[in-house]
Amino acid sequence: MEQNIQVRTADGVSDSLFYRPDGAGSWPGLLYYTDLGGIRPAYSEMAQRLAAKGYAVLVPNVFYRTGRAPMFDFKLTMGEERTMKRFAELRGPVTPEAMERDASAYVDFLARQDGVRPGPLAVVGYCFTGAMALRTAAVRPEKIVAAASFHGGGLYTDAATSPHLVLPRVKARLFFGHAIQDRGMPEEAIAKLDQALVAWGGSFESEVYPGAYHGWTTLDSPVYNQAQAERAFTKLTELLAQTLGEG
Repeated sequence: MEQNIQVRTADGVSDSLFYRPDGAGSWPGLLYYTDLGGIRPAYSEMAQRLAAKGYAVLVPNVFYRTGRAPMFDFKLTMGEERTMKRFAELRGPVTPEAMERDASAYVDFLARQDGVRPGPLAVVGYCFTGAMALRTAAVRPEKIVAAASFHGGGLYTDAATSPHLVLPRVKARLFFGHAIQDRGMPEEAIAKLDQALVAWGGSFESEVYPGAYHGWTTLDSPVYNQAQAERAFTKLTELLAQTLGEG
């Protein structure tokens, strides 16, 4: 079951999608953040697959400050000036503070939906929104019991706003699936993130997917790696089952 819905936040309205299994009942809730390409068929299909596994899935347009989905009216070409300019337009307004404000609104909205089982929720982010998944767990630790990031970028930096600095506020179980040769999350940053996670002391996994380049999980990505994407999907569904229960 797919619904087009509007999620009101402190800063505006996010045009979003909501998926849940057909029929009567209630299911564990999952926040599903897209990569920088925004809501599009590839992510709709990925979210539907999770709904078919027994989860109620909210896919917000995290770039609503820039526009409504779809966010691109031309073919994305990495490195091409027009594509990179559009990425900057999308990314710019979604500051760490904005992420946390939005995340809290998304959590509350999902929890109120018909068909969402009362209790804890989970979150997953891809690429740019891997950091947003972590910040969601930090801003709503009483609700988020699991957070996952796949090919997340900039998770550990030297900046005062680095996502890893929110770890002391996090109570969720965490999973990080990293790409190889990722300029947004190079080997040294992964190592430093792992050190920060150990110091944090919570439950986590952090692993690099061999042969998988940035964007490998996404169906329409030029580097989509089916075998490793299936492995990532299995890891995510195992995490959800272990923390939220079966749908």
